Parts: sequence; structure tokens; C-alpha cells
Amino acid sequence: MPKLNTEHIKAVIDLINQGPYFRLLSMEVCELGMGYSKVEVNLENKHLNPFGGIHGGVYSSLIDTAAYWAVYCDVEENAGLVSLDLKVDFLAPIKDSHLIIEGKRIKAGKSICIAEAVIIDNQGRYLAHGTSKQMVTPGMQTITQAVSAMEYQSIPPKFIS
Repeated sequence: MPKLNTEHIKAVIDLINQGPYFRLLSMEVCELGMGYSKVEVNLENKHLNPFGGIHGGVYSSLIDTAAYWAVYCDVEENAGLVSLDLKVDFLAPIKDSHLIIEGKRIKAGKSICIAEAVIIDNQGRYLAHGTSKQMVTPGMQTITQAVSAMEYQSIPPKFIS
């Protein structure tokens, strides 16, 4: 089995953190690995709904992001992923401004992947939980296409022998 290239992971993290939506929400992917991802965000006024709480779309975007990147390392280099569904359960109101979102692969198949993610605060309190189903898309929505779309320098191969 090929080994994940750490230089590729560093470059991918740099690339995706420059993405317009990631910048809009001020979220940052901090870690990627086989079956795992970690995203962090410092909440700002822009994340709030008119009632002063975090907007449900922010919860959903954070869960979707962590779940997606939790399976990224499991798919072949020339394959991308498309989210098919997302289920989010809101568990508690958010009181801290710093959130940690951890994604975990449940199953990485040849055509369908399933992952989960949790949002926790600095005290380790669970604030939200979600699951996501993703379709593997060979040749579509690949990291190479992201590199091109964002006019990023080339990145090292995903796997090494």
C-alpha cells in the first residue's frame, strides 16, 4: 500500500486554506491524515444569526468541511469527492469563540465514503455532530483541478512508494 506523502499534505492544507469560502468563514484546516482531519475557527460577528447565536449554516459548513477532508487521504490521487448528503445535530449552544472540528472516516469505499465530524469547544464540550456521505469522482473535483482553479503552484504527489 502506498504511503501518504507529508509534503503533499502540507501543500494541500496551504492550498485549501486559501480558498475563498474558507477565508469567508475564517476556518482553517490544521491537520489531514488517513481517516482524519482537524479544522479550527475563531468565531466572529459574521458567523452569528440575527439572534446572536452561531448560524446553523456555519455549523453545517464546519461539519461538511471536516468530514470531507477526513476521507480525502483515502481516495486515489486522480479522484475527487462530492458531498451527497449532510446531517447535522446541534447539541449545545456555543459559548467559546474558538471551535475545534474533528473529522473521522467511517468507511472509504470505491464509490461512496462516509465520515462524521464533531464540533467541540476549548473545554472539550460537544456542540454539534454530523455525518456526511460523499461520492468518489475519478477525474472530477480533484486536487489538481483545485490547484489550477486557484492558480497555485504545483504540489507533490499524494502518495510515495
